[in-house]
Amino acid sequence: MSFKSLLQDMKGELGGSKKGVAGKSRSGSSSVSNRAVRDSSGFVVDAFKQSCWANMPPEMLREVLMRIEDSECTWPERRSVIACAGVCRSWRETMKDIVQTLQLSGKLSFPVSLKQPGPRDCLIQCFIKRNRGNQWYHLYQNLNQACNDEGKFMLAARRCRRPTYSDYIISLNPDDASRCSSNYIGKLRSNLFRTKFTVYDAQATTTGAKITKSLSTITMGMKQVSPRAPAGNYTVAHVSYGLNILGSRGPRRMHCVMDAIPASATDPHGVAPTQIELLPASLNSSPSRSFHRSKSIQMGTRDDETHHSDTEGMLVLKNKAPRWHEQLQCWCLNFNGRVTVASVKNFQLVVDRGDLTGEDEQEKVILQFGKVGRDVFTMDYQYPISAFQAFAICLSSFDTKIACE
Repeated sequence: MSFKSLLQDMKGELGGSKKGVAGKSRSGSSSVSNRAVRDSSGFVVDAFKQSCWANMPPEMLREVLMRIEDSECTWPERRSVIACAGVCRSWRETMKDIVQTLQLSGKLSFPVSLKQPGPRDCLIQCFIKRNRGNQWYHLYQNLNQACNDEGKFMLAARRCRRPTYSDYIISLNPDDASRCSSNYIGKLRSNLFRTKFTVYDAQATTTGAKITKSLSTITMGMKQVSPRAPAGNYTVAHVSYGLNILGSRGPRRMHCVMDAIPASATDPHGVAPTQIELLPASLNSSPSRSFHRSKSIQMGTRDDETHHSDTEGMLVLKNKAPRWHEQLQCWCLNFNGRVTVASVKNFQLVVDRGDLTGEDEQEKVILQFGKVGRDVFTMDYQYPISAFQAFAICLSSFDTKIACE
């Protein structure tokens, strides 16, 4: 019997138990129905406990799941690992213990992997598809960027234009870009000239993360009453583009300050913050914050200047300087075949260590982004940044920058 048929049998067995419970709870008066619901809930739990799949010996269960984890390394075969985690609680807990973090395994399994640093020794290859009509951006993991039918969907973002700034709402759902949804995990916000961007995370990555005041949050006493406010806006990164006042032709100059990643993370024995649980967005989880209707944009600008002026101890990235090709008469970077179309949006980010950095450190690319089609772009990243942070940085490259081009 194949593994797929086993999963179908488990779904049928558990589904039949739930249907029987539903039939019982519909009969009788309201008091009887309430009692039936309570009894039925206990019956569902008993059904799970009595299931042959939930009562497998722990040693046998762990051996089976370990073999599945070792054999399913790529997508779409990786779906079997995720399916095993959805069988029952014992299977889920065992699978969570077996599956290692993205940094150690190099495999994207669960949604929390999108918030974890990438592997140290290789780049995770992804691509972004842009929809010009509705301003949606979808991130996939697949080696073939021409077709995403069998690709693994990772993240989605929608651009929301405002008179003085732009917002990119990042979500776990490809069709849901609401900040009050449980799929909301963060956003990217620009300034007026689209030269400075701030990456916000809905969940704190470190214990000392500071929450940023929301423009749509209002409090009365100690209770938050704004239904549109997200779970939290924790600043995790700042992206800035150098001004091109003289209008000279050339590549963009990028500068990224990773507020949530220490500079020591790139050392041989350095450690980057790693989330082990992805908490759903909840209005009750955010602390009370005062409401400032006036001078809100100016406050955000001052906060950006403060963060940029004090980068001690933070990881700083800069774009790798391209070289001028005399024969092609253009600026060139080595993307190892991952980029095929020349564009001002193409970039590679390396660690900025000032004058103390060596040539070997400059050659280690942390994030690269480039164009391969009219609306298709590749995105490759590795340790110490996560897929969420890399996606947000790449989104900043899509905005037209009047003062930088």
